[in-house]
Amino acid sequence: MNDASKAVWYCWDKMPKERVSDTLERRLVTGERMMLAHVYLKKGAVVPKHSHDNEQLTYILEGALKFWLGDNGERELVVGAGEVLYIPSNLPHKAEALHDTLDVDVFSPPRADRLDKTDAYHL
Repeated sequence: MNDASKAVWYCWDKMPKERVSDTLERRLVTGERMMLAHVYLKKGAVVPKHSHDNEQLTYILEGALKFWLGDNGERELVVGAGEVLYIPSNLPHKAEALHDTLDVDVFSPPRADRLDKTDAYHL
C-alpha cells in the first residue's frame, strides 16, 4: 500500500543555494530513483569534461549553454532557453555558459557524486 506521508513538497525559493564555485550555484531535490537540480551559472562558467553512469536531461530555462559531446568533444551544440538536451549514460561532455544561465538537470538514478560533493563542478 502507498504511504502518502512519503511525499515531500519543495519550494525552490525557500531552499538555500549551494555555492559550488565563484560562477556556479545549485539546489538539489533527490528521490529514491531520480534527482532534479537547479543549476545557476554565470556567463563564462565552465563545467569540465566528465561522464557518469546516470542518464541526464538538461532543460535550459534562461540563458544558453554550449556543450562539447564525445570523447574528444567532436560534437558541439548550443542549448538555449526552452530547449532540452538528453545525455545518455557514460557520454563524455563539457559545458560553458554563454550567458547567465538557469539550467534544470534531471538525473536517473541520483548522482552520488553530487550528494557527496565530489562531482566535476567542484573545481
